Amino acid sequence: MLLLIECGLVVVALMVAFICPRLGARWLQPLEGYFARLSRRRALSVVLVGGTALALRLLLLPILPIPEPAIHDEFSYLLAADTFAHGRLTNPPHPMWIHFETFHEIQQPTYASMYYPAQGLFLAFGQVVFRNPYWGVWLSTGMMCGAICWMLQGWLPPPWALLGGVLAVIRLGTFSYWMNSYWGGAVATLGGTLVLGSLPRIKRHRRMRDAVLMGFGFAIVANSRPYEGLFFALPVIAALVFWMGGANAQRSRISLTRIILPLSALLLLTAVAMGYYFWRVTGSPVRTPYQVNVATYNPVPYFPWQAMKAVPEYHHPVMRIYYLGWTRRQYEFGRLHSLFLFLLKNCRFWLFFVGPVLAIPLFAFPVVLPHGFSLRTIGPRARFLMFVCGSVLLGALLPIYFSPHYIAPITCAMYALIMISIQSLRRWRPWGKPSGITLVRAIPVIALAMLILCALSPAARNELTPQMATWYSPITVNTYRARIVTQLSAQHGLHLVIVRYSPDHVPVNEWVFNGADIDQSKVVWARDMGADQNSELIRYFKDRQVWLVEPDSAVPKLSPYLDDGGFSTWRDDPNVRNVARTDVVKQSQPTKLLRQLFQPVS
Repeated sequence: MLLLIECGLVVVALMVAFICPRLGARWLQPLEGYFARLSRRRALSVVLVGGTALALRLLLLPILPIPEPAIHDEFSYLLAADTFAHGRLTNPPHPMWIHFETFHEIQQPTYASMYYPAQGLFLAFGQVVFRNPYWGVWLSTGMMCGAICWMLQGWLPPPWALLGGVLAVIRLGTFSYWMNSYWGGAVATLGGTLVLGSLPRIKRHRRMRDAVLMGFGFAIVANSRPYEGLFFALPVIAALVFWMGGANAQRSRISLTRIILPLSALLLLTAVAMGYYFWRVTGSPVRTPYQVNVATYNPVPYFPWQAMKAVPEYHHPVMRIYYLGWTRRQYEFGRLHSLFLFLLKNCRFWLFFVGPVLAIPLFAFPVVLPHGFSLRTIGPRARFLMFVCGSVLLGALLPIYFSPHYIAPITCAMYALIMISIQSLRRWRPWGKPSGITLVRAIPVIALAMLILCALSPAARNELTPQMATWYSPITVNTYRARIVTQLSAQHGLHLVIVRYSPDHVPVNEWVFNGADIDQSKVVWARDMGADQNSELIRYFKDRQVWLVEPDSAVPKLSPYLDDGGFSTWRDDPNVRNVARTDVVKQSQPTKLLRQLFQPVS
């Protein structure tokens, strides 16, 4: 419905632009003047854009609370965050690790997330400083929006840079899943903006600080989206080499000392740090945790032209079902329907990054150019940015899987292209009418109107309706797991929860995830492996209350665990009675609830 409303507003804007193009000009012109004066204060503009993103998300907390993790990837990133928050790069394998095997993590040779560390470091900062990893997401998204404004200032006049930053706040910093999940997106975008924002500044000023910022940007991209980052880095490095080759001897010497040497030193330091991290996690500086996870669990290739690998030995049926069921079906679909997969990926890309309102300048761009659309007429800025975006999109189209955050490093490049298109659209005067100005004015108005509608509409935060990834689609799922964590955290003592799935369980709904220090965790989650192996686990955790949860029940229930003999292995506790449902705990005596501002994530 929100998508249809946005389409309707775009149609209305097009009609007004051609029928009554001067509508509202008297009120909007003074606002544009103030906006232009503000944009000339570049540092203030960057701070305002980033601060607005942070403030808006705080204001939305009453209707869009701090999200609970629900997707496999989110829990894996949270494990990395918890590991870093404990002051470690990885964790020793647990003696009972076979009971805790789960998706997107490795248990051997160490216990760690399979993902690269950049997202986990931001989440760890939120966990350590603000007591909840979500605030790392919040902070990284605010930094991303401010960095997009800063990047655009290097490519465009100040008013267009500020407008691009404002649109990024509305479309990425409020209701999108980048701000409302632990899945990532903002961190890789931040790295991409530092790289592309530094490039024109290096060419203009040859300052060492710009080279340092570019090096930090490359480091972030390499540690968040390394595969897509390779396709992102190639055109940027090529542009630097071409620029260096066209300089005279004196400028080449200056560029060598101020640009190439510090940039190379940072890249070398990044490579060494990544190798050290891999060595600590996997035992080899050239073997990533991602490779260990794939070799251990996943026989399905990531590219459609590759053949299936040998099926590994699985200790749990649910993991076999996931990898040989859902994952294999994705692979077979990509092999059999490559054209449809290509269209589906482009549809997901368009819905998240462009949508109806930003399609106005992109579709109009070939029309409004005075000399027609060609690589020569669009100008060097647009040519290079299109080359960067095309390189990354080509890399993203090759694998089977795609999500918008995969191509996050080129977010700022896409916004730059959109703003270049808007800049050209403003000068468009068909039949002598200022229709282009009207369309440009309509874009932020429609975006702001949609933001207000999202805040008022329960559909944008519906917990039961699956949604495509759009800028107003936060990941909010109906998970009982978080309620059980809250419930057990409020009781005294330590808890062991054994998870028993039904035969028709959907593996995407996964419950078995743990923190970095399993033995010291308040709540430990383990897989049901039958009475004999469960008893071994229970003996290990002899001081814990043992529970059984069945996630596939209509309302998942938490009950005392009973062995096959019918006797409860759950320790008697006078404060707890019988079966506890996920939202109600019946107790003979009130227990002391944890009065914490933010719920810790297990």
